[in-house]
Amino acid sequence: MNGGILAEIGIGASFFLSAIGSMLGTYISGTATVGAWKKCSLQNRPAPFVMVAFAGCPLTNMIYGFILMNQLASSEILSAFQLLYMGGIAGAILCGAALFQARCAAYAAEAFGETGQGFGNYIMVVGICETVGLFTMVFTMLFA
Repeated sequence: MNGGILAEIGIGASFFLSAIGSMLGTYISGTATVGAWKKCSLQNRPAPFVMVAFAGCPLTNMIYGFILMNQLASSEILSAFQLLYMGGIAGAILCGAALFQARCAAYAAEAFGETGQGFGNYIMVVGICETVGLFTMVFTMLFA
């Protein structure tokens, strides 16, 4: 790896920005899931535990950021500026992917909590949002 503060900022940004997105995203999807459970309880219906999957969906983007950070840190072909650029942009995309995935998961939790139906359909939509983060990690790693 070509050293320097710019490289270190870019490498760190790939993880830390994704972690911020996962943290905020988990808050968004988690509070919606708790709200859906509350509605079930108020209606004297069982609160489906399976909805915890919606609450945790944004966490995967942090894992992608961690894997990407390690890949960028071991790069021997990228300059410090390239590492800054790629790490920062990829981290920002991972952050955004986690936040948008969280909104989809929040709506999915609310819908499933109200109807008790459609879990597979809802989790597929959340998975499509997941794909943005996964592709960002993979395609960025191809350049490192």
